[in-house]
Amino acid sequence: MTAAKVRRAHPHIIATVNSLPPLLDTLGRPVRDLRISITDRCNFRCVYCMPKTVFGRDYPFLPRADLLSFEEIARVARVFVARGVKKLRLTGGEPLLRHHVEKLIELLAAIPGLELTLTTNGSLLPQKSAALRAAGLKRVTVSLDALDDAVFRRMNDVDFPVARVLEGIEAAAAAGLGPVKVNMVVKRGANDHEILPLARHFRGSGHILRFIEFMDVGSSNDWKLDEVVPSAEVVRRIDAEFPLEPIDPNYPGEVAQRWRYKDGAGEIGVISSVTRAFCDSCTRVRISTEGKLYTCLFASEGHDLRDLLRAGTDDGALDAAIARIWQARGDRYSQLRMAATPGMRKIEMSYIGG
Repeated sequence: MTAAKVRRAHPHIIATVNSLPPLLDTLGRPVRDLRISITDRCNFRCVYCMPKTVFGRDYPFLPRADLLSFEEIARVARVFVARGVKKLRLTGGEPLLRHHVEKLIELLAAIPGLELTLTTNGSLLPQKSAALRAAGLKRVTVSLDALDDAVFRRMNDVDFPVARVLEGIEAAAAAGLGPVKVNMVVKRGANDHEILPLARHFRGSGHILRFIEFMDVGSSNDWKLDEVVPSAEVVRRIDAEFPLEPIDPNYPGEVAQRWRYKDGAGEIGVISSVTRAFCDSCTRVRISTEGKLYTCLFASEGHDLRDLLRAGTDDGALDAAIARIWQARGDRYSQLRMAATPGMRKIEMSYIGG
Protein backbone atom coordinates (compact mmCIF):
# COMPACT_ATOMS: atom_id res chain seq x y z
CA MET A 1 0.00 0.00 0.00
CA THR A 2 1.38 3.41 -0.97
CA ALA A 3 1.67 6.30 1.51
CA ALA A 4 -1.20 8.08 -0.27
CA LYS A 5 -3.45 5.03 0.05
CA VAL A 6 -2.57 4.71 3.74
CA ARG A 7 -3.58 8.32 4.33
CA ARG A 8 -6.92 7.76 2.59
CA ALA A 9 -7.56 4.56 4.52
CA HIS A 10 -6.73 6.09 7.92
CA PRO A 11 -7.72 9.77 7.78
CA HIS A 12 -8.42 9.81 11.54
CA ILE A 13 -4.80 9.07 12.43
CA ILE A 14 -2.79 10.12 9.39
CA ALA A 15 -3.11 13.72 8.33
CA THR A 16 -0.82 16.46 7.11
CA VAL A 17 1.39 17.23 10.09
CA ASN A 18 1.02 20.86 11.14
CA SER A 19 4.12 22.36 12.66
CA LEU A 20 3.89 23.65 16.24
CA PRO A 21 6.49 25.51 18.31
CA PRO A 22 9.36 23.19 19.27
CA LEU A 23 9.33 21.73 22.77
CA LEU A 24 12.30 22.56 25.03
CA ASP A 25 13.00 20.94 28.38
CA THR A 26 14.38 22.70 31.47
CA LEU A 27 17.92 22.48 30.03
CA GLY A 28 16.90 23.85 26.63
CA ARG A 29 17.00 20.49 24.84
CA PRO A 30 14.44 19.98 22.04
CA VAL A 31 12.65 16.71 21.36
CA ARG A 32 13.90 15.28 18.07
CA ASP A 33 14.15 11.48 18.40
CA LEU A 34 11.27 9.16 19.34
CA ARG A 35 11.74 5.50 20.24
CA ILE A 36 8.69 3.28 20.57
CA SER A 37 8.83 -0.27 21.94
CA ILE A 38 6.17 -2.27 20.11
CA THR A 39 6.51 -5.58 21.97
CA ASP A 40 8.04 -6.73 25.24
CA ARG A 41 8.70 -10.22 23.83
CA CYS A 42 12.02 -11.43 22.47
CA ASN A 43 13.38 -14.71 21.13
CA PHE A 44 16.82 -13.98 22.65
CA ARG A 45 17.71 -13.83 26.35
CA CYS A 46 20.80 -11.59 26.35
CA VAL A 47 21.90 -11.27 29.94
CA TYR A 48 22.39 -7.48 29.81
CA CYS A 49 18.88 -6.95 28.47
CA MET A 50 16.33 -9.76 29.02
CA PRO A 51 17.77 -12.53 31.19
CA LYS A 52 15.75 -15.75 31.46
CA THR A 53 14.87 -14.98 35.05
CA VAL A 54 14.47 -11.65 36.83
CA PHE A 55 15.00 -11.72 40.60
CA GLY A 56 14.35 -15.47 40.64
CA ARG A 57 11.20 -15.42 38.46
CA ASP A 58 10.59 -16.24 34.82
CA TYR A 59 10.65 -13.10 32.70
CA PRO A 60 7.12 -11.59 32.88
CA PHE A 61 5.31 -10.42 29.73
CA LEU A 62 2.39 -8.04 29.34
CA PRO A 63 -1.09 -9.21 28.31
CA ARG A 64 -1.57 -8.44 24.62
CA ALA A 65 -4.52 -6.15 25.36
CA ASP A 66 -2.16 -3.86 27.28
CA LEU A 67 -0.02 -3.13 24.20
CA LEU A 68 -0.64 0.01 22.20
CA SER A 69 -2.45 -0.72 18.95
CA PHE A 70 -0.88 0.23 15.63
CA GLU A 71 -3.38 3.09 15.27
CA GLU A 72 -2.51 4.38 18.75
CA ILE A 73 1.22 4.23 17.96
CA ALA A 74 0.72 6.13 14.69
CA ARG A 75 -1.38 8.79 16.41
CA VAL A 76 1.25 9.42 19.08
CA ALA A 77 3.96 9.57 16.43
CA ARG A 78 2.03 12.17 14.43
CA VAL A 79 1.65 14.40 17.51
CA PHE A 80 5.39 14.17 18.21
CA VAL A 81 6.30 14.94 14.59
CA ALA A 82 4.21 18.11 14.81
CA ARG A 83 6.43 19.11 17.74
CA GLY A 84 9.71 18.60 15.90
CA VAL A 85 10.50 14.87 16.02
CA LYS A 86 12.49 13.93 12.91
CA LYS A 87 13.38 10.30 13.58
CA LEU A 88 11.32 7.39 14.90
CA ARG A 89 12.94 4.08 15.83
CA LEU A 90 10.85 0.97 16.48
CA THR A 91 12.28 -1.26 19.20
CA GLY A 92 11.22 -4.09 21.53
CA GLY A 93 11.84 -6.71 22.84
CA GLU A 94 12.30 -7.95 19.32
CA PRO A 95 10.01 -5.75 17.18
CA LEU A 96 9.78 -8.25 14.33
CA LEU A 97 7.90 -10.61 16.66
CA ARG A 98 4.94 -8.21 16.65
CA HIS A 99 2.29 -9.72 14.38
CA HIS A 100 1.77 -7.84 11.10
CA VAL A 101 4.48 -5.29 11.92
CA GLU A 102 4.50 -4.36 8.22
CA LYS A 103 1.06 -2.77 8.66
CA LEU A 104 2.43 -0.53 11.41
CA ILE A 105 5.34 0.46 9.20
CA GLU A 106 2.91 1.43 6.43
CA LEU A 107 1.05 3.73 8.83
CA LEU A 108 4.23 5.37 10.11
CA ALA A 109 5.89 5.69 6.71
CA ALA A 110 2.89 7.75 5.57
CA ILE A 111 3.64 10.50 8.12
CA PRO A 112 5.38 13.34 6.25
CA GLY A 113 8.87 14.38 7.34
CA LEU A 114 9.63 11.31 9.45
CA GLU A 115 12.75 9.11 9.16
CA LEU A 116 11.65 5.61 10.15
CA THR A 117 14.12 2.98 11.38
CA LEU A 118 14.01 -0.25 13.39
CA THR A 119 16.38 -2.07 15.75
CA THR A 120 16.37 -5.86 15.64
CA ASN A 121 18.44 -8.86 16.69
CA GLY A 122 18.42 -9.84 13.01
CA SER A 123 17.03 -13.34 13.48
CA LEU A 124 13.93 -12.74 11.34
CA LEU A 125 15.44 -10.46 8.71
CA PRO A 126 15.99 -13.23 6.11
CA GLN A 127 12.21 -13.76 5.91
CA LYS A 128 11.02 -10.21 6.53
CA SER A 129 13.45 -7.74 4.93
CA ALA A 130 11.72 -7.46 1.57
CA ALA A 131 8.28 -6.95 3.13
CA LEU A 132 9.64 -4.36 5.55
CA ARG A 133 11.20 -2.36 2.72
CA ALA A 134 8.03 -2.59 0.65
CA ALA A 135 6.03 -1.27 3.62
CA GLY A 136 8.23 1.84 3.76
CA LEU A 137 11.00 1.07 6.24
CA LYS A 138 14.25 2.83 5.27
CA ARG A 139 16.93 1.32 7.47
CA VAL A 140 17.63 -1.23 10.21
CA THR A 141 20.09 -1.52 13.06
CA VAL A 142 21.12 -5.04 14.05
CA SER A 143 22.47 -6.05 17.45
CA LEU A 144 25.46 -8.39 17.19
CA ASP A 145 27.69 -8.91 20.22
CA ALA A 146 30.21 -11.40 18.84
CA LEU A 147 31.41 -12.96 15.62
CA ASP A 148 32.63 -16.16 17.29
CA ASP A 149 29.70 -18.57 17.28
CA ALA A 150 30.29 -20.01 20.74
CA VAL A 151 30.57 -16.56 22.31
CA PHE A 152 27.49 -15.34 20.49
CA ARG A 153 25.41 -18.34 21.51
CA ARG A 154 26.49 -17.83 25.11
CA MET A 155 25.55 -14.16 25.07
CA ASN A 156 22.12 -14.61 23.48
CA ASP A 157 21.52 -17.53 25.88
CA VAL A 158 19.19 -19.38 23.49
CA ASP A 159 21.87 -21.12 21.42
CA PHE A 160 21.13 -19.01 18.32
CA PRO A 161 23.88 -19.23 15.66
CA VAL A 162 25.73 -16.13 14.52
CA ALA A 163 25.56 -17.23 10.89
CA ARG A 164 21.81 -16.59 10.80
CA VAL A 165 22.25 -13.03 12.05
CA LEU A 166 24.92 -12.40 9.41
CA GLU A 167 22.48 -13.79 6.84
CA GLY A 168 19.87 -11.35 8.13
CA ILE A 169 22.25 -8.39 7.75
CA GLU A 170 22.93 -9.30 4.14
CA ALA A 171 19.22 -9.85 3.46
CA ALA A 172 18.47 -6.39 4.83
CA ALA A 173 21.14 -4.79 2.67
CA ALA A 174 19.91 -6.65 -0.42
CA ALA A 175 16.37 -5.41 0.24
CA GLY A 176 17.55 -1.78 0.40
CA LEU A 177 17.53 -1.38 4.18
CA GLY A 178 21.09 -0.16 4.35
CA PRO A 179 23.62 0.87 5.13
CA VAL A 180 22.96 -1.46 8.04
CA LYS A 181 24.21 -0.29 11.43
CA VAL A 182 25.55 -3.14 13.56
CA ASN A 183 25.62 -2.56 17.32
CA MET A 184 27.93 -4.43 19.68
CA VAL A 185 27.52 -4.06 23.44
CA VAL A 186 31.03 -4.54 24.82
CA LYS A 187 31.43 -6.23 28.20
CA ARG A 188 34.91 -6.83 29.58
CA GLY A 189 35.67 -10.49 30.10
CA ALA A 190 32.62 -11.59 28.12
CA ASN A 191 33.13 -10.41 24.56
CA ASP A 192 35.71 -7.62 24.41
CA HIS A 193 38.09 -9.98 22.60
CA GLU A 194 35.57 -9.85 19.73
CA ILE A 195 36.14 -6.13 19.01
CA LEU A 196 38.84 -6.68 16.38
CA PRO A 197 37.23 -9.73 14.72
CA LEU A 198 34.05 -7.72 14.21
CA ALA A 199 36.00 -4.72 12.93
CA ARG A 200 37.86 -6.95 10.45
CA HIS A 201 34.63 -8.57 9.28
CA PHE A 202 32.70 -5.36 8.59
CA ARG A 203 35.57 -3.24 7.21
CA GLY A 204 34.83 -2.50 3.58
CA SER A 205 31.35 -4.05 3.77
CA GLY A 206 29.42 -0.78 3.58
CA HIS A 207 27.84 -1.51 6.97
CA ILE A 208 28.59 0.68 10.00
CA LEU A 209 29.80 -1.09 13.13
CA ARG A 210 29.17 0.67 16.45
CA PHE A 211 30.49 -0.23 19.89
CA ILE A 212 28.32 0.52 22.95
CA GLU A 213 29.65 0.72 26.47
CA PHE A 214 27.99 -1.76 28.84
CA MET A 215 25.44 0.39 30.68
CA ASP A 216 23.72 0.21 34.05
CA VAL A 217 20.22 0.16 32.56
CA GLY A 218 17.67 -1.51 34.82
CA SER A 219 18.45 -3.49 37.94
CA SER A 220 18.72 -7.09 36.75
CA ASN A 221 21.87 -7.15 34.59
CA ASP A 222 24.37 -7.21 37.48
CA TRP A 223 26.24 -4.18 36.10
CA LYS A 224 29.75 -3.49 37.40
CA LEU A 225 31.95 -0.56 36.45
CA ASP A 226 35.01 -2.77 35.97
CA GLU A 227 33.13 -4.63 33.21
CA VAL A 228 32.85 -1.44 31.16
CA VAL A 229 35.31 -1.18 28.27
CA PRO A 230 35.71 2.57 27.67
CA SER A 231 35.11 3.68 24.11
CA ALA A 232 38.55 5.28 24.06
CA GLU A 233 40.04 1.82 24.61
CA VAL A 234 37.93 0.36 21.80
CA VAL A 235 39.19 3.05 19.42
CA ARG A 236 42.81 2.47 20.50
CA ARG A 237 42.55 -1.27 19.87
CA ILE A 238 41.15 -0.82 16.37
CA ASP A 239 43.42 2.10 15.51
CA ALA A 240 46.49 -0.01 16.34
CA GLU A 241 45.60 -2.37 13.46
CA PHE A 242 43.54 -0.13 11.20
CA PRO A 243 44.40 3.58 11.60
CA LEU A 244 41.36 5.77 12.32
CA GLU A 245 40.53 9.46 12.21
CA PRO A 246 37.56 11.28 13.77
CA ILE A 247 34.75 12.65 11.61
CA ASP A 248 31.94 15.08 12.32
CA PRO A 249 28.51 13.93 13.55
CA ASN A 250 25.75 13.53 10.98
CA TYR A 251 23.42 15.83 12.93
CA PRO A 252 23.29 17.77 16.24
CA GLY A 253 22.71 15.46 19.19
CA GLU A 254 24.01 12.29 17.50
CA VAL A 255 25.05 10.00 20.34
CA ALA A 256 27.69 8.04 18.46
CA GLN A 257 31.16 9.49 17.97
CA ARG A 258 32.18 8.69 14.41
CA TRP A 259 35.57 7.46 13.22
CA ARG A 260 36.61 6.45 9.71
CA TYR A 261 39.38 4.21 8.47
CA LYS A 262 42.15 6.29 6.97
CA ASP A 263 42.39 3.91 4.02
CA GLY A 264 38.76 4.60 3.08
CA ALA A 265 37.36 1.20 4.16
CA GLY A 266 34.36 2.70 5.94
CA GLU A 267 33.56 3.97 9.41
CA ILE A 268 32.82 2.86 12.97
CA GLY A 269 31.03 4.55 15.83
CA VAL A 270 31.34 4.46 19.62
CA ILE A 271 28.57 5.22 22.10
CA SER A 272 29.99 6.26 25.46
CA SER A 273 27.11 6.66 27.89
CA VAL A 274 29.31 5.74 30.87
CA THR A 275 32.65 7.45 30.22
CA ARG A 276 31.60 10.41 28.07
CA ALA A 277 28.04 11.35 28.97
CA PHE A 278 26.05 13.12 26.26
CA CYS A 279 23.14 14.27 28.42
CA ASP A 280 23.64 17.92 27.42
CA SER A 281 22.60 17.16 23.85
CA CYS A 282 20.10 14.34 24.44
CA THR A 283 16.94 14.85 22.38
CA ARG A 284 15.39 11.38 22.85
CA VAL A 285 12.02 10.42 24.24
CA ARG A 286 10.85 6.82 24.68
CA ILE A 287 7.46 5.14 24.81
CA SER A 288 7.09 1.70 26.32
CA THR A 289 5.06 -1.14 24.88
CA GLU A 290 1.94 -0.26 26.89
CA GLY A 291 2.15 3.47 26.26
CA LYS A 292 4.19 5.02 29.05
CA LEU A 293 6.37 7.97 28.09
CA TYR A 294 9.90 8.04 29.52
CA THR A 295 12.16 11.07 29.23
CA CYS A 296 15.39 9.13 29.92
CA LEU A 297 16.72 5.62 29.32
CA PHE A 298 17.58 5.51 33.02
CA ALA A 299 14.23 6.80 34.28
CA SER A 300 12.42 5.11 37.13
CA GLU A 301 8.90 6.34 36.34
CA GLY A 302 6.90 6.86 33.17
CA HIS A 303 3.86 8.94 32.21
CA ASP A 304 0.78 7.08 31.00
CA LEU A 305 -0.36 8.05 27.49
CA ARG A 306 -2.48 4.95 26.90
CA ASP A 307 -5.25 6.07 29.23
CA LEU A 308 -5.41 9.39 27.38
CA LEU A 309 -5.57 7.64 24.01
CA ARG A 310 -8.33 5.27 25.12
CA ALA A 311 -10.36 7.93 26.91
CA GLY A 312 -11.16 9.70 23.65
CA THR A 313 -8.72 12.57 24.22
CA ASP A 314 -8.29 14.71 21.11
CA ASP A 315 -4.90 15.51 19.59
CA GLY A 316 -4.78 18.95 21.20
CA ALA A 317 -5.13 17.52 24.71
CA LEU A 318 -2.67 14.74 23.92
CA ASP A 319 -0.15 17.31 22.65
CA ALA A 320 -0.66 19.44 25.77
CA ALA A 321 0.04 16.45 28.03
CA ILE A 322 3.20 15.57 26.12
CA ALA A 323 4.32 19.21 26.19
CA ARG A 324 3.93 19.40 29.97
CA ILE A 325 6.02 16.27 30.45
CA TRP A 326 8.86 17.32 28.14
CA GLN A 327 8.98 20.92 29.37
CA ALA A 328 9.45 19.63 32.94
CA ARG A 329 12.29 17.28 31.90
CA GLY A 330 15.60 17.73 33.65
CA ASP A 331 17.16 14.25 33.27
CA ARG A 332 20.94 13.91 33.16
CA TYR A 333 21.54 10.52 34.75
CA SER A 334 24.81 9.74 33.02
CA GLN A 335 26.36 13.01 34.18
CA LEU A 336 25.33 12.24 37.76
CA ARG A 337 26.27 8.53 37.66
CA MET A 338 28.16 7.32 40.73
CA ALA A 339 27.57 10.56 42.63
CA ALA A 340 23.81 10.55 42.98
CA THR A 341 22.52 7.31 41.47
CA PRO A 342 23.41 4.33 43.68
CA GLY A 343 20.35 2.28 44.57
CA MET A 344 18.05 4.03 42.10
CA ARG A 345 15.31 1.82 40.72
CA LYS A 346 15.46 1.94 36.91
CA ILE A 347 13.37 0.51 34.10
CA GLU A 348 14.76 -2.58 32.40
CA MET A 349 16.45 -2.38 28.98
CA SER A 350 14.03 -4.88 27.43
CA TYR A 351 11.03 -2.90 28.66
CA ILE A 352 12.03 0.40 27.10
CA GLY A 353 13.96 -0.83 24.07
CA GLY A 354 17.35 0.78 24.66
